Amino acid sequence: MNGSRIAAVGHYQPAKVLTNEDLAGLVDTSDEWIRSRVGIRTRHIAGPDEPVDELAAHAAAKALATAGLTPADIDLVLVATSTAVDRSPNMAARVAARLGIPGPAAMDVNVVCAGFTHALATADHTVRAGAARRALVVGADKMSEVTDWSDRTTCVLVGDGAGAAVVEASDEPGIAPVLWGSVPEMGHAVRIEGQPARFAQEGQSVYRWATTRLPPLARQACERAGLTPEDLAAVVLHQANLRIIEPLAQKIGAVNAVVARDVTESGNTSAASIPLAFSKLVEQGVISTGDPVLLFGFGGNLSYAGQVVRCP
Repeated sequence: MNGSRIAAVGHYQPAKVLTNEDLAGLVDTSDEWIRSRVGIRTRHIAGPDEPVDELAAHAAAKALATAGLTPADIDLVLVATSTAVDRSPNMAARVAARLGIPGPAAMDVNVVCAGFTHALATADHTVRAGAARRALVVGADKMSEVTDWSDRTTCVLVGDGAGAAVVEASDEPGIAPVLWGSVPEMGHAVRIEGQPARFAQEGQSVYRWATTRLPPLARQACERAGLTPEDLAAVVLHQANLRIIEPLAQKIGAVNAVVARDVTESGNTSAASIPLAFSKLVEQGVISTGDPVLLFGFGGNLSYAGQVVRCP
């Protein structure tokens, strides 16, 4: 086997939906104010009895079922999250326990909003190296738990959810080489810190960085796949803000691609946003098996990671 591929995807969102009108009852805001600035209409919010690993396990179980696999077929579990409450056991071990996966390597990846694409690259490298047969890669975050619901600049952005992918060895590479990096000296631009931990960001700094620095990097990720942006069937960027997604997609030059806009109904779900949006496109039949799709995560730590994958 010379490569790896995504065999299946899955996603999960809590049942509770929080609308802009609901938020207007909590803080000084309005549906028009939120839509005009970030493009979000609704978001899903997990309850106090719905921990991150439960969200992750639901999405992972769906991906496994779609792939026609059992928990015993998985020997590596990677969970990208930045909202784990406990240090140990980690989210990956908890997800493995919930699903009954016997004896996997289990690791968490904390690169905040770019976590899933980092974890996907790690799974690709591991499978291609022969250190795992099949990997379960999950992005899951419960942003509602680290949000100050009296701060209208952040509470209007966030949502909870999870997305997952099954990665397995393949004769033909279905996951192209990753392009990744960070701007560590700008780590203060997006933060989840303090006691209790709270999400905060410098919105204008993130907007300028994302819309100016990331387009050439995304094009480089296409080059690593031997493609041009015009060849892409879909672009799935981190679902941070519609005002970032739309100009960024335009500057990449993917003129023939469907652009994921799940942020409008899910909000910013951090590490969950890319697999969540990708899984929905697959489920809706918007893209077809074998189509080239650019996944590009960015945000926390001003980290980024992107790769072109083939649609399962």
